Amino acid sequence: MRRYVTRVAVVAASVSGLLWVAAGTGTATGGQERQYVVLYAQGGSTQAAHAAIAAAGGKVLEENTAIGVATVTTKSDAFQAAARASSAIAGVARSTVIGRAPDDRLAGDKASFKFDAAQADLQGATAARPASQDAAKGTKKQEPLAGLQWDMQQIGATADGSQRYEQGKGVRVGIIDTGVDGTHPDIAPNFDKALSRNFTTDIPVDANGAVVDGPCEHPSCVDPVDEDDNGHGTHVASEIASPVNKLGIAGIAPKATIVSLRAGQDSGFFFLQPTVDALTYAGDHGIDVVNMSFYVDPWLFNCADNPADTPADQAEQRTVVTAMQRALDYAYSHGVTLVSAAGNGGTDYTKTIVDSSSPDFADVPGEQPYDRTIPPSCTSMPSEGNHVLSVTSTGISKRKAYYSDYGNGYADLSAPGGDVYDTADNKRDITKAVLAAYPKQLAQARGQLNPDGTPNTPSVVQSCHDGVCGYYQYLQGTSMASPHAAGVAALAVGRFGVRDHVNGGKTASPALVEQVLRATATDTPCPTPPLFTYTRLVKQPDGTFVTVTASHMCEGTPTDNGFYGDGIVDAKKVARGF
Repeated sequence: MRRYVTRVAVVAASVSGLLWVAAGTGTATGGQERQYVVLYAQGGSTQAAHAAIAAAGGKVLEENTAIGVATVTTKSDAFQAAARASSAIAGVARSTVIGRAPDDRLAGDKASFKFDAAQADLQGATAARPASQDAAKGTKKQEPLAGLQWDMQQIGATADGSQRYEQGKGVRVGIIDTGVDGTHPDIAPNFDKALSRNFTTDIPVDANGAVVDGPCEHPSCVDPVDEDDNGHGTHVASEIASPVNKLGIAGIAPKATIVSLRAGQDSGFFFLQPTVDALTYAGDHGIDVVNMSFYVDPWLFNCADNPADTPADQAEQRTVVTAMQRALDYAYSHGVTLVSAAGNGGTDYTKTIVDSSSPDFADVPGEQPYDRTIPPSCTSMPSEGNHVLSVTSTGISKRKAYYSDYGNGYADLSAPGGDVYDTADNKRDITKAVLAAYPKQLAQARGQLNPDGTPNTPSVVQSCHDGVCGYYQYLQGTSMASPHAAGVAALAVGRFGVRDHVNGGKTASPALVEQVLRATATDTPCPTPPLFTYTRLVKQPDGTFVTVTASHMCEGTPTDNGFYGDGIVDAKKVARGF
């Protein structure tokens, strides 16, 4: 059962380091430069690992000293085999994408194992009522758009709820995502630009010539730390910590500090090196909570010995799991609470399933995904990593969202992530998704604003105060559920933590934070009957509707089950100390 989603710098390291390597001359070359991630043998010698890399034809580009991993660029066709043959090396993986955040705009309507499957149903959705910034008019002390935040009402994260007791001041929350728009007026007051980092470099196209990130926005192809050209990370950050400032919305921990730890490409892919760099940086810089709304690619599920995979691919997947777990362990041991999205495939992670999506990034010409039978022994990272809290998604009625992955022993907690079909007539309603901050430049680039700046689509909402306007978009997914749990975790640190004498603010052990979240979560039993059938009336281009059904089996007890884990997080209980 599953339990538990290019810099040129060489740094002297202990054997717990991560290393980038450039082309060497020790072996015959094939002429094309490629990158690999090398995993050092646990407890071995750094010098021996360096020597093995050089002998195999590699040269160090960058080293992360926190964990025993190395990324390699080489022209040698024999590099993988030569490096793996050394006792100083525990594994080698292609330096390809290992994580993917959902494309919240362009996903197809066909269910898949990708997080972006849930976003298909946001296209062309119509609001049941106007999305007005006056939605909360007459509600004392609430933010202008609070009336549209059914998600916050579900967990008690409101002006007369959790905000009365605790708001997360002095707590640092790391957003490991596609970046954060630190200039957004409903994020800027809580954004720490100096502490934020971008660990990525934009990639225009892949090995097949397909567009990945598209043209670089900056000459260096490295975006500033306060930029988000995807929108996903900004939404996540806003859910967690948008301030109370008479504009737009309030996050769950409206006085927490937002730190962008960008590991995702503009396109939503995540490379291994940036991801582990973000985790180890979090551990080294006093980050209290990190949110991880992405999953491990190019293999959605990493299998040690799947017969459908080549021996090289099997070894690669073992390397990814080990490298990621080392990074997760490092962050956890340095006081970081780890929260992850459970996934949007609508599958039970504790059962044998079929994955048709992997590998989903072509780092060699002609590479395509293929069908694989996935037993529960395979691992999806980071959501199935040790010490990680995996969060499933609920809709406005508190039912498990139709797209949310689940599993008794996999789901740790649940939180509102939206379900646009959680309606009386089973037709989609955009307001049943989650509303949070949206970069203005993306709304403009995507043609979602009129010439006067007002939105021309119900999926985007504008809020203005004292001549300053902010934009907000509706999204759904476990990517939205996870930040709700991360926000409540921030409240737990603020409420139960102690003064951090090194970094200032508050600090609390991840074990304590987990205990608080589980103890305060609202027990939510399986539906009756436990085999729950979702019915969606999906609108077609010609205006007709097609009925789509799917049945998910909930297993477990009323207090701990596959749909809700230990229950739906409760911000108010945590904030007031239970």
